[in-house]
Amino acid sequence: MIPRIYRKLLTSLIFTVAFCFAFLSLAQASSGRIRILYANDFHGFAEPYRPAGSQELVGGIAYLAARIDELRGDESIPTLLLSAGDMIQGHLWTNLNQGKATIDLMNYMKFDAMVVGNHEFDFGQTVLKERIAQANFPILGANVTGVPVLKPYVIRTVGGMRVGIVGIVTGQVPILTHPDNIVGLSFVKPVEICRQIITEVRKQSDVVIALTHIGFEDDHLLAEECSGIDAIIGGHSHTKVSEPPMIGGVIVLQAWEHAKSLGVLDLTMEDARITNKHGYLLEIKPATGPADKQAEAIVARYAATVDGSMKVVFGSVCRDLDNQNVRVQETSLGNMIADSLRETSRADIALINAGSIRTNLKGGGVTLKDIYSILPFDTYVVTMDLKGGQILQALEHGLSMIEKKSGAFLQVSGLQVIYDANEPAGRRVKEVRVAGKRLNIDQSYRVAVNDFMAAGGDGYSILKSSTGPQGADKGLLVRDVVIAGIKAKGAVCPPTEGERIVQQLGQNVKDTGLRQ
Repeated sequence: MIPRIYRKLLTSLIFTVAFCFAFLSLAQASSGRIRILYANDFHGFAEPYRPAGSQELVGGIAYLAARIDELRGDESIPTLLLSAGDMIQGHLWTNLNQGKATIDLMNYMKFDAMVVGNHEFDFGQTVLKERIAQANFPILGANVTGVPVLKPYVIRTVGGMRVGIVGIVTGQVPILTHPDNIVGLSFVKPVEICRQIITEVRKQSDVVIALTHIGFEDDHLLAEECSGIDAIIGGHSHTKVSEPPMIGGVIVLQAWEHAKSLGVLDLTMEDARITNKHGYLLEIKPATGPADKQAEAIVARYAATVDGSMKVVFGSVCRDLDNQNVRVQETSLGNMIADSLRETSRADIALINAGSIRTNLKGGGVTLKDIYSILPFDTYVVTMDLKGGQILQALEHGLSMIEKKSGAFLQVSGLQVIYDANEPAGRRVKEVRVAGKRLNIDQSYRVAVNDFMAAGGDGYSILKSSTGPQGADKGLLVRDVVIAGIKAKGAVCPPTEGERIVQQLGQNVKDTGLRQ
């Protein structure tokens, strides 16, 4: 029988030892390294491809998956995998199944969270909710009201650290997708929602990540205007951030586009505090490593649905038509598409937003797969009557954000515009000619656009005030018009660049008095 005094001492000793072990475990859990892997703006580019002007294969989601597995294999660094949005729209591989293929892949790759991008809305709210239900990971959107299944944030525990992940999408969604897709929804400004929610997340977290789809410039603003964030992992602007900047102590990251790179953020922790942040990119190329075989099988299974009739050649083009500069200058590819709209609709002018043109077209035979990849959005041809003054405003809007390579930049048919990029936005157009004659601001012209622009998409609110018919002919898709045009001609050789959209700078430019 142990005397009572010794039992008390023994109990006290056991409690002390247990407390010490608990304290040591807590100290170990709150120190060490954690790793966050990230990707953005995948747009369904599942297979490796050669960018315009290059013969080197890049990308390939199966190769990206293999690198992720390799990094996760280092058990000394617990890891999270995040996506900064725009995953399900863009390439035919994912468009034909409305994003289901992408979410299947992401489930297999075990993503931990994703912020909704503007293109996740492109198939409408019903499909968005289906994709959210399909995902084995939370899809976030703190500043979106009207989609309750979008979570504002999530807390993940990794390596004993609580990581709070807040999802924020651009407030420009209403002009970046068709208005029908966001009926009943509203989008709070990113900085505003961040200020509202970050304190709540901070209380529950050791590390706070803003997972954003607002663009690199706006990420800088968020870092400056919203305190309490440790890192911003962003998307939307397709920026290759190889050396992430520190903005007020916040590291700002982005991983380019199309599975061409994997972002890595390593955080060193001591006593639940970040003592070091190191971010970098790993470029993904088939030549530099193996593919994940299961991911490759998923890609092949969905790719098979694209094959067959989609690969039948139905016409040809005389040379390579690339979209490398489609957001900053006239291109042969843009000319071909705009000409198809104008000729089919028998309009005086055709205007097409550059953001609707997504990939290149190689010279030689043309297949349906080519055209579906170039024009992945289900947009319809709309014709309307516009005054010359309204056309001028539309042209000014298209040139107003040329420095940012905005999708609002116009490819045109039936007119020539001369502009000076050194002038302030809204005063850049110096001369416009329609069929060789100077634009008359009071005259009505027949104009062909797509229904996205007609509804005010990409900021073209001026088109909503047209005097012509509103709404689209639901039987005439833009891509079908382009396909029909190539089929009718058999062989197409679009006009080369430099005749329709002409930049003249400084003293060489004469304002022809359009606004007088």
